[in-house]
Amino acid sequence: MFVEPNIGSQSKSGWIEVICGSMFSGKTEELIRRLNRALLAQQHVEIFKPQVDKRYSKEDVVSHNSNAINSTPVNFAQDILLRATNCEVVGIDEAQFFDSEIITVANQLADQGKRVIVAGLDMDFMGNPFEPMDKLMATAEYITKVHAICMDCGKVASYSHRRTKSKKTVVLGEKDIYEALCRKCFYEKVHAAKK
Repeated sequence: MFVEPNIGSQSKSGWIEVICGSMFSGKTEELIRRLNRALLAQQHVEIFKPQVDKRYSKEDVVSHNSNAINSTPVNFAQDILLRATNCEVVGIDEAQFFDSEIITVANQLADQGKRVIVAGLDMDFMGNPFEPMDKLMATAEYITKVHAICMDCGKVASYSHRRTKSKKTVVLGEKDIYEALCRKCFYEKVHAAKK
């Protein structure tokens, strides 16, 4: 279980928290929960998401459970630096959709004394580390891996299996395109698809 750091300190030491996992694991739900707690504490919060992610809303960060929080869509990670100057907490959803510049941006924000909370997929549809999330996890002070339930067998799921034949790394979709699977079910389907 994630224990939030003592955020009442007056020091200018910032940090990065990464929330990662598969599709349908509750990453965005956990991001929204943490950001709402910061808002209740009357901290100045800025929230960002990639412009490309319009699945539920053009502007809001929305979980699969339809919980939402207002955000600013941006095209490039550097845009976050320009818009997060006067805040204490920065939330970033779907970080895997940004280029590698998101690593520099998150670290610069933390170096400025900000709490940076980043959510995203840790693995792509082939079960490989999803860049740039792997490097964000390497530089983060706190990492929370959340899990889904395997849609085939009901065990703990860590993999996002794509039901389509597309080989592109980024394909936006929901339950129509993706399913959460455990290791065993994922590798059975991946090997079956290769035959």
